[in-house]
Amino acid sequence: MNFLDYVKDKCYFLMLYVIIMSFVTVIMIVSFNQQYALNNILYTNISCLLFASLYIIIGYYYRRKFYQELTDVMESGKEEISAVLPEAQNFEQKLFLELLKKIHQDDHNRLQKLYDDKRDQQEFIMSWIHEVKLPIAASRLLIENSEGKTVDMIVDKFEDELDKIDDYVEQALYYSRIDSFSKDYFITEVNVNKIIKNSVKKYAKLFINKAIHFEMNEIEQSVQSDSKWLGFVLDQIIANSLKYTNEGGTISAHFEEDNKEKRIIIQDNGIGIKSEDIHRVFEKGFTGSTGRSHAKSTGMGLYLAKQLANKLGHDITIKSEEDKYTKVVIHFPKIRNYYHLN
Repeated sequence: MNFLDYVKDKCYFLMLYVIIMSFVTVIMIVSFNQQYALNNILYTNISCLLFASLYIIIGYYYRRKFYQELTDVMESGKEEISAVLPEAQNFEQKLFLELLKKIHQDDHNRLQKLYDDKRDQQEFIMSWIHEVKLPIAASRLLIENSEGKTVDMIVDKFEDELDKIDDYVEQALYYSRIDSFSKDYFITEVNVNKIIKNSVKKYAKLFINKAIHFEMNEIEQSVQSDSKWLGFVLDQIIANSLKYTNEGGTISAHFEEDNKEKRIIIQDNGIGIKSEDIHRVFEKGFTGSTGRSHAKSTGMGLYLAKQLANKLGHDITIKSEEDKYTKVVIHFPKIRNYYHLN
């Protein structure tokens, strides 16, 4: 609020002041006889009091409409109060009304975000329940059709289904902890080779069953990150590569570094991603034509990997060419402040 706006708000008071001073001036001019001085002073004070009273009374009735309308809006219980607020009568009221609208809009946005988060969570839970029922149903079928099959084969199949359930449960666990991430991370210098090897070991059976060859540079590399959360990110990327790499394919992991950042690159020679899908692979629940036609997919793995990487101060990018390759890159900027992670 600048000075001119303030003066505009006081225009009625200034008008009253001019009237009063004009009246006093006239009285003083006509008061040439000192014997009437006391009477003139009394007359002046009484008259000024009358003018001031009129100013207050008129101002009250003028402002009463605005305050009454504002009171009615507050008592109406309407949700969209910003649409029914009264018109401002001066600049000060205008500022307060704009502030009220902003607060109302901010509250509306926060409430909408809560609704969206709740809806997304419900959709994820429904999708998760549907997906986790599949290995459970498959396990029941194994039991019902176990006649004539060896124990080793049945145990092997049960392990496969249990691994699927374990992956779904882990995804749900990390999904539920995204909002409380700031309470559960510890940034240290972590050995990248060890984390990648743990992920490969976790999915060793899939590597063996699909005869997929894994390649990695054995030179020890390290980055600043949280080993547990980074391990989960790498698990999702490698699991995704295994899902869309054909039998006898290759998955490789190598490390790059320049003046700005360090990079972990996971690349496979699988079926790739269509160009129209590449920009959406990190969206929640997005499976694309590849996910629908080649494998069952919840569309949550890469979404969670991207979200957690960003919270760690990293980034993930992806490049792919259909029927040729997919390359996922985790970026580790060299200059950043981990105290601002959330």
